[in-house]
Amino acid sequence: MESWQYAVEAAQSRKAEDIVVLHVGKVSSFTEYFVVCSGTNTRQTQAIADAIEERLRQEGWRPMGVEGKQVGEWILMDYGDLVVHIFSPQKRRFFDLERLWGNAPQIPVPEAA
Repeated sequence: MESWQYAVEAAQSRKAEDIVVLHVGKVSSFTEYFVVCSGTNTRQTQAIADAIEERLRQEGWRPMGVEGKQVGEWILMDYGDLVVHIFSPQKRRFFDLERLWGNAPQIPVPEAA
């Protein structure tokens, strides 16, 4: 499995909402995939980030950087070829990454197990 698939599964395990996977590597050279999701509150966004970090660590991936986890409104996790964005609903609407990266192909997200 690819790193984005593990990230999606971990996010789903913490009930992340509106999970979107963008293959930004098709239109950019700085990363391959964005995983974008939302939590209903800061505690949930932090729990989603913890679950993703734990799951990817089990598979041998370590983040190059994690930003915004303490505040929890927009958590950015950089794994090199994968960048995870975990938003509060308000911040997600404001930054609207799906529109900003609208030329990147979306990868269908499998249903939660």
